[in-house]
Amino acid sequence: MIETEQTLSQPQRPADDAPGDGDGRQPGAVDSHEITIQPTSGWRAVNWAEMYEYRELLVFLIWRDISARYKQTILGGAWAVVQPLLMMTIFTFVSKFARIPMPADFPIPVLVFAALIPWTMFNQGLSGSSLSLVNSLNMVTKVYFPRLFLPFTAAAVFIVDGLLAMLVYAGLLAFYGITPQWTIVFVPFLFALTLMATLSIGVLLAGLTLFYRDFKHIVPFLVQILMYMTPIFYTSSIFPAKHRLVLAAINPMFGIAEAFRSAILGTPMYWGSFLVSAGVTIALFTFSVHYFRRTERLFADYV
Repeated sequence: MIETEQTLSQPQRPADDAPGDGDGRQPGAVDSHEITIQPTSGWRAVNWAEMYEYRELLVFLIWRDISARYKQTILGGAWAVVQPLLMMTIFTFVSKFARIPMPADFPIPVLVFAALIPWTMFNQGLSGSSLSLVNSLNMVTKVYFPRLFLPFTAAAVFIVDGLLAMLVYAGLLAFYGITPQWTIVFVPFLFALTLMATLSIGVLLAGLTLFYRDFKHIVPFLVQILMYMTPIFYTSSIFPAKHRLVLAAINPMFGIAEAFRSAILGTPMYWGSFLVSAGVTIALFTFSVHYFRRTERLFADYV
């Protein structure tokens, strides 16, 4: 947002003997305005009203990315299904080979796939949103729109992948004859929390990557580290309670992935780690969007 300062310059009142109209103005004299354009300073609040005003643009950007993502590919949208299935197969073998304790009430593929749904959304959304500004430099410099739309769009696209994965998971549950618990009604809330966790880190990295291009090389390592810290091919029960809280504070997906599994299958719900993950997600998301707004005025200078 750009603030403007207006200075009104009034012409000098003519002398009594100078010709003029009845109110003392010179013939043809007009008021002049001087407009100074300068960037705002300090931390700026997010203009949610402006973002709502541009909501149609956000929908268009999301639809554009969804349409272009699998264009000119052989499998097309099937990639949204193939990737979690391959990961499920790999993690199932890892869990069995390493003899990691898993609940005996459910097959390992069912337990693994439940946690892979939010993790895949987080993994791909974080990578996309962190590079959203660097990949859209022309839009950043040539036209005005809420810049937060770029990381938001890059992360929201993968909600579609998550919905497709849920359909595949429904077939997997039917294959094993497993009936979901009634708590599955909370899955939409967990989808929203996963999107917020993605943006809480992705928005921050989007600004940092534009200023320091080294971060685009750091992101893959960060995602890989967080993957092993997320209970995908293991459950949170292998950690003591105090360690679960620490891991949930470091990695927001620690509590969210386990909550997905619990909501669908009815496995034990570790409320402590979930609440810590949710609190960290909300706090980090708030900081990230305000940091983004704080540095937004400098984006064009670093392109």
